[in-house]
Amino acid sequence: MNSRTAKRKPVATPVYRVALVSGANRGLGFEVARQLSERGMTVLLGARDLDKGLHAARKLAGAPGEVIAVQLDVTRQDEVDTLVRWIDVTYGRLDVLVNNAGGHYDHDAAASTSDVTSAHAALETHLFGSWRLSSALLPLMRRHGYGRIVNVSSGCAASDSSSAGCVAYRTSKAALNAYTRTLATELEGSGIVVNAVCPGWVATELGGPGGRPVERGATGIVWAANLPAPAPTGRFFRDGQMIPW
Repeated sequence: MNSRTAKRKPVATPVYRVALVSGANRGLGFEVARQLSERGMTVLLGARDLDKGLHAARKLAGAPGEVIAVQLDVTRQDEVDTLVRWIDVTYGRLDVLVNNAGGHYDHDAAASTSDVTSAHAALETHLFGSWRLSSALLPLMRRHGYGRIVNVSSGCAASDSSSAGCVAYRTSKAALNAYTRTLATELEGSGIVVNAVCPGWVATELGGPGGRPVERGATGIVWAANLPAPAPTGRFFRDGQMIPW
């Protein structure tokens, strides 16, 4: 061994990250998947309709990170279980989970008259879907002592937000916020952090025209998905800044 070889510093091995984004074939989820792939992550693009997911993934071909469409309806335990088994066999890890699947934006609904059917549907997706997916994937995060769970929430779910509309949407997101805080407390010190992010009013099919560009809304989510250690956990963020629950 010559002196030049003896003094050479070891080259750090790049960290390999695998991310799953639910509801990612369009809108905010698609942009989050794009931005994560631009950072070199392998991104699993979750979609209820696999054909739509495959079409979306093809749009991201050539990004630094591979993007793979996967079938995922967060309201179906069988699809969640099948996907988790596939991730385990294929990658043996899951580092980032973005619980983005959503909908049920009942803008004109009133709390006194709304049919609770819409509330059931909103809770099934926003709360139970995120709960179901997080619980199923946590063992893969625990395996490596690392994880970033980002629950896409809304400022309208904050306790100081007052409005007579969006009752099902608002209530389900408030429940998601409570779940976020509870799970974060349970996982504190494990290397797995859990935060909620409000992307703001974003101009998507769900949000409608007039909102902020989808790229800007996604940036705060991607920021939370890449928090370096030691990372805050159990917090509510918008644009990288903490906001009140």
